[in-house]
Amino acid sequence: MDREETVLAASSMYYLQDIKMETIASRLHMSRSSVSRLLKHARETGLVEITLRPTPTLAPVVGQRISERFHVETHVVPVNDSADDVERLDQVARATGRMVSGWFDSDMVLGVAWGTTLAAISQHLNRKTTRGSAIVQLNGAANTRTSGVDYAGNLISRFADAFDARVHHFPVPAFFDYAETRRAMWRERSIARVLDMQRRADIALFSVGALEGDVPSHVYSAGYLERVDIETLESEGVVGDVCTVFLRADGSYRDLTMNERATGPTPEELLSVPRRVCAVAGESKVVPLLAALHSGVVTHLVVDEQTALSLVEAMDAADASTS
Repeated sequence: MDREETVLAASSMYYLQDIKMETIASRLHMSRSSVSRLLKHARETGLVEITLRPTPTLAPVVGQRISERFHVETHVVPVNDSADDVERLDQVARATGRMVSGWFDSDMVLGVAWGTTLAAISQHLNRKTTRGSAIVQLNGAANTRTSGVDYAGNLISRFADAFDARVHHFPVPAFFDYAETRRAMWRERSIARVLDMQRRADIALFSVGALEGDVPSHVYSAGYLERVDIETLESEGVVGDVCTVFLRADGSYRDLTMNERATGPTPEELLSVPRRVCAVAGESKVVPLLAALHSGVVTHLVVDEQTALSLVEAMDAADASTS
C-alpha cells in the first residue's frame, strides 16, 4: 500500500467509519502519531473537507429584542424545535454553568437560589479553584412535609465543591407560618449574618417558578405550599416567583400576603447585587419570566430559543392590548 492509499484508508476509517485512532494505528501497523499526521495531510491536500452546516436560528434577533426592551444582557440558547422541556433545560443549564464558571472568581460571593433549574445548572459547572470565595443560599428550604434541607444543601454544596468555596447555608423555612415569626428571626444574629452575606453577593443566580409545566417548579411540587396557599396566590393574581418571592404579571409583589412569610430576597433587595442571572427553560415559564423582567430583578438572562420566541410573542401581545 503506497502513501496515498494509506492516507485514504486512514481517512475512511476515521471519518466515515468512526474508528478510533488507536484502532486505525493497529490495523495499519503504525503509531498513533503517524495516523494523526496522515489525517492532517488528508485535510491539507483536500482529500478530506470538513463543512459545518449551522441550523438556522433566530436566537440573535430574538435576544436583541428582549435586551432592548428590558435592558438586560440576553443569551438565547439555540435548541432543536423538537426538543422537549427536559432537553431545553439541559441545554440552558449547560450554557449557564459555563457562564457562571467564567464569571466567578476568587474573593467573590455567589448567591444561589434552589429549584429544578438550579439543580440542573449545578451538574454543569466547570471546576475552578478559587481563594476566599463563598456560596450563599438565597432562600430557606424547609417545609411542613420534608426538611428540604438535604435538597438545598446538596445543591449549594455542588457549587461550593466546583469552586472550592465556603458555604453559607440559610437555616430557615421557605415560608414561615406567621409573618411575625419571620420578623423575629430576622433579628437573630445567626440569621442576620447570612442576610448580610447575601447583600454582599457579586452574582445572584436564580430562575423563575411556574405552577405548571413538563418540568414543574420545585416550590410548587415538593410540599412547600398547601392548597389554601395556592388559592390565595391565584386570588391575588400571582403568576410565579423569583427566590420564593411571588410576583404578579406586572412585576409587582410588595402587597402580596404570602410574601410577608417568604424568606427569599425581594427584587428590590436583589438590586444591590451587580450581576443577577436568571436561567429559564420551557414555555410554561414565559408568563412568570415576563413578570420577573418587569420587576427589574434580572440583569443577565439565559433562555432557550423556543421560550425566547414565546416571550417575544407575549411582549407583543401585551403591547397590543395596551395600545
